[in-house]
Amino acid sequence: MIDLHMHTVYSDGDKTVAEILKLCEDKKLEYISITDHDSCKQYEDEAIKNNTIFTRKIIKGTELQAIFENKKFEILAYNIDTNIMSKWLEKYYSEEKLIEKQKIGYEKLLNVFDKQGIIYEKEKIEKPKKSTEFIEKFVYEEAMRHPENYKKLGDGIKNYDVFYRKCITNVESPFFVEPIGRPRYEEVIDIIHKAGGKAFLAHPIEYEFENILGFIDELKSKAKLDGIECFHPSASKEQRKVLLKYAKENNLYISGGSDYHGKLKPDIEIGIGRGDINIPKEILEWL
Repeated sequence: MIDLHMHTVYSDGDKTVAEILKLCEDKKLEYISITDHDSCKQYEDEAIKNNTIFTRKIIKGTELQAIFENKKFEILAYNIDTNIMSKWLEKYYSEEKLIEKQKIGYEKLLNVFDKQGIIYEKEKIEKPKKSTEFIEKFVYEEAMRHPENYKKLGDGIKNYDVFYRKCITNVESPFFVEPIGRPRYEEVIDIIHKAGGKAFLAHPIEYEFENILGFIDELKSKAKLDGIECFHPSASKEQRKVLLKYAKENNLYISGGSDYHGKLKPDIEIGIGRGDINIPKEILEWL
């Protein structure tokens, strides 16, 4: 069994690299990739540099945000030269730029909330402790304290992930917030390949686009997408079958992972997601 999608304290997870490696060793995973958002700092951690915890194969990876026609989504990069990738990441995700994006994102979302009549108490919005945290989550949590907002937020009240995908990153939503300082899809794919890696569209079903296969067709027409993440907790067994069939018919590689974050997604476990993911190592023909 493998797991090629997980997060640590170097982005928005709550476990250290050492803790993640221990969880993976306990699960007897054969291949793993720690794919922190827009970062390769996890691979500079002593727990990996002098690894005595995880006894099997670690594939160096990261999860990169990208923009395509105002749609915001993520690309998983695998088997990369982290030195090359880290230099490029400074262009968009240095500490200073992350803090600046938090401030801008904060103001933009509050402006949208004001226009839509969402009730909140500004002084009660929690401040992020790290530059890698998503400020929008704290604004959302404050809005959720007020039941008067529920009808206006619609499906967004289910949880932050739904709010993020159906509201603030959905161009059709009145809560849409224009992406801030994110690279275009073509540039993301280009740097992954320059770093010697392969590019996979992360969790296609999670975006809830009306025609996800058509969206993947568009992406493939603009730049060389290597594969798609067919195994992910957001996809049902039937949806996985559709993605696997599409990948096979379009000569795309396959990846998969739990998208483990720890307490941020408490129902997700490393290796098995919500209990029904069992990713075979045979999909790693691209290694």
